[in-house]
Amino acid sequence: MENQPNSPTPKKKKSPLRLVIIAIVLLVVGYYGYTKISFALRHESTDNAQVETQLIPVLPRVPGYVKSIAVKDYDSVKTGQLLVELDDAELQSQLLQLQADYQAAQADLSNAKAALNNALVSLRVNRGDIDINKVKLEKAQKDFTRNKNLFAESAVTQKQLDDARYDYETLSKELDNSHNDLASAESRISVLQAAVQKAAATIEVRKAQIDQQKLKLSYTKIYAPQAGKIGKKNISEGQYVQAGAPLFTIVNDTTYWIVANFKENQITRLHPGMPVDIEVDAYPDLKIKGSVESLSDATGARFALLPPDNASGNFVKVTQRVPVKIAISDMTQYKEVLRAGLSVFVSVPLN
Repeated sequence: MENQPNSPTPKKKKSPLRLVIIAIVLLVVGYYGYTKISFALRHESTDNAQVETQLIPVLPRVPGYVKSIAVKDYDSVKTGQLLVELDDAELQSQLLQLQADYQAAQADLSNAKAALNNALVSLRVNRGDIDINKVKLEKAQKDFTRNKNLFAESAVTQKQLDDARYDYETLSKELDNSHNDLASAESRISVLQAAVQKAAATIEVRKAQIDQQKLKLSYTKIYAPQAGKIGKKNISEGQYVQAGAPLFTIVNDTTYWIVANFKENQITRLHPGMPVDIEVDAYPDLKIKGSVESLSDATGARFALLPPDNASGNFVKVTQRVPVKIAISDMTQYKEVLRAGLSVFVSVPLN
């Protein structure tokens, strides 16, 4: 039996599905690349951006122990609401002492005024004595002159002449003493007037000290400087706090804005007033509109605690970023969802 020749095996046709899939993938990649390139050419964008707001630190003006805390973490507060009260017992005791010093100063002023009045009376008495001594001296001088003439005529005795001379010289010395007493009294008046002025100044100092102490007492009650929400507290009751040490921070929840840090080669075409599209990472479906409000006059590195020194020998060029402030449109619509520090993506259409 003769062997029949082998018939050729038919070739399998290639499936068009693979080509279709490859074509679809290429189209998708091409479209995605086109949209990305087109978006990049018509927009300036960055994800180096955050939501910002006002953060108001609450600081005590006087040191002391915390007596009571009227708020909790993340509470909403109103302007002027009592937040913290410090123990004021020591300040109250100091106020009582200052008030006692004020009363003592008032007594010193009264004594100084009384001494001045006595000195003025004495001054008037001294002036009266001078007038009397002048009259007496004038009479003694006339008596001495008359007795001297009478003695020459042997009308009076030597003793009478000596007595008249003695009276005249005595009254002359008394008049000199009266002038000295007057000068002393006048100089004492100046001293006593200065004492009155000093006592009055001391009273003013005591008043100022009392007012200052009352002001310190008012500082023991710490009120909210602005409405908002309390951040995390850094204190507890009974804790001693120093003046100026932050107790907590109030977050202003009524206004927010965006600070986006664009690269230095992106700000060429940015200017205030340009519209901005904002996407919040926490709310991917939330689309927010805004506008460029202002551009910083310095890069972010200039505001660092230790700004870089490019004059050093080891220089590596790093692309700098410029902060751009972006205002949010219809702020009241989004203030319930926005939080300070949230990351956002911003894009600025280029017209």
